[in-house]
Amino acid sequence: MEIGKLPNEILKYLVLDRIRNTREEVLVKPAIGEDCSAIDFGQELCVISCDPITGTDNEIGRIAVHVSCNDIAASGAEPIGIMVTLLIPPGASMASVEKIMKQLANTATASNVDILGGHTEVTDAVNRFVINVTAVGKTIGKNMVKTSGARPGDSLILTKTAGLEGTAILAFGNQKELAKQFGSPLVIEGKKLMAQLSVVKEGLIAARQGVHAMHDVTEGGVLGAVWEMCDASGCGAEIYKDSIPVLEVTKTICNYFNINPLKLISSGCMLIATESGPTLIEMLADQGVQATVIGKATEKRSRLLLTETGAVMIPSPKSDELYKVKKKVSDDTDGTV
Repeated sequence: MEIGKLPNEILKYLVLDRIRNTREEVLVKPAIGEDCSAIDFGQELCVISCDPITGTDNEIGRIAVHVSCNDIAASGAEPIGIMVTLLIPPGASMASVEKIMKQLANTATASNVDILGGHTEVTDAVNRFVINVTAVGKTIGKNMVKTSGARPGDSLILTKTAGLEGTAILAFGNQKELAKQFGSPLVIEGKKLMAQLSVVKEGLIAARQGVHAMHDVTEGGVLGAVWEMCDASGCGAEIYKDSIPVLEVTKTICNYFNINPLKLISSGCMLIATESGPTLIEMLADQGVQATVIGKATEKRSRLLLTETGAVMIPSPKSDELYKVKKKVSDDTDGTV
């Protein structure tokens, strides 16, 4: 099998079709595009999600907290705490473990979430650090936003800019090469994007506004998130390529490594479906969050990327671009760029 996230067709056949859920307290079942489950605890819903971090060793503790909490926020819930499993390769140093734990602890504190516990283990089953984080959150009352709630006619809104996480990972993992090619300022700019990976603020704002659907943009990038939201919601989409905001630093790094920024892993961006696009954009702007209408949901189930030369189908998300990132991340992280 190819390295990376299972393609959706295989995921459905090998994994999802084998799962049988019988508990009536479980309100959200496993499905393509749905990153969280929800359990009815009476007055509130408990929202749960888990994510591994395998694409990089750089800032892995910080990324792990944000990625897991972002899933909770995409449900309109408030992240409360995380459980952490850290798998350590045999050759790792104690200093490396300490560095990762500092990243986890500092990012959790800054995000107002507690580390609830977990598991740490040195194992030859891995040749690099692997973190898996399970995040727990709660809703206000029983209000939850699903990936599957988009409706034809909804505006599709993207917060921040495409490719944030991937740009930061590539800048950290290839800083010497990129600095030699483009200069240190570009590398520094790319690395700074690591500070923008949380979507908790926009998730909670959008939930209060009453949006129809949300999906945090991770593997598969912006186009992958659109495909998954449409698949979960049973609708289509028309996306305007020229409307998708992409930073110059992202364009430069992606061009250099032959990576499509619209398919690049993009934690830090939220895809939102709402019938009140202008109102939500104004609300987000008031809180310092950039947001852009990039298209609309349609009744036809086709997912189209509209360009100057016509329309192309948005394919089912694959892990090609993430695998390119993993292949391009090197060990030159001891530089002072």
